[in-house]
Amino acid sequence: MHEITPSSERRPEDRLATEEPLEVRLTWPGAPARRVWVTMRTPGHDFELAAGWLVHEGLAPPAAVHGVAYCTDEDLTAEQELNVVTVTLSGPPLRDPGHRHGGSGSSACGVCGKDSIAEALSAPASSAWSGELPSDAVVRGLPSLLRSQQPLFERTGGVHAAGLATADGTLLVVREDVGRHNAVDKVTGSRVLTGASPAEACLVVSGRAGFELVQKAVAAGIGSLVAVGAPTSLSVRLAADAGLVLYGFASPERCVRYT
Repeated sequence: MHEITPSSERRPEDRLATEEPLEVRLTWPGAPARRVWVTMRTPGHDFELAAGWLVHEGLAPPAAVHGVAYCTDEDLTAEQELNVVTVTLSGPPLRDPGHRHGGSGSSACGVCGKDSIAEALSAPASSAWSGELPSDAVVRGLPSLLRSQQPLFERTGGVHAAGLATADGTLLVVREDVGRHNAVDKVTGSRVLTGASPAEACLVVSGRAGFELVQKAVAAGIGSLVAVGAPTSLSVRLAADAGLVLYGFASPERCVRYT
């Protein structure tokens, strides 16, 4: 790389965040594995990403995710071997995933493959959070706490992060990815694969509060969403309709509560 300033030019070493495709296949007893999604992601925690995505899409409850494994088809190339995963469900999905067959998305796309505007605007049903919520003081401290647990961002500056927190501000899990929605999928998936509930008091994210992140928080049964950046009008609307507490512009100095 060349670093160019008004007064100089130099060639320092640079580290880039990895971005590669991940194909997710789905199978259940009596059904052959079929491709349901392809996304661009940062490799790592791929099983969590696949499991979390299925839960957030309303295709399977957490308890139905029986297992996840890398695909071992003989016709896969060396580059594909760690970029294809198969999720095994204990029974058929809650709805037909057929319309997503062959669907794909970029690392910035949280709603690719949706069939209609109405579907994109709907949030999968989940039980509303009934536990304690973080205080405003805890909310203001969460972004700094999240930032302290972002080693990949520290090295590259090129990834988003998401963390699941209790009402007192304890971070239970943090995940990083080039896609902000992927990071959230990995957080939920980490809970699903360990048998823990993905529902908790707070989800904190390093970027803006787009409506796709609100969808995922609602689907996981989370009580509040805290974003470092701004929400959109649609994310505020969805949060209000679902009873999700939504914060934006969270920092040690202030936070803005929208719902």
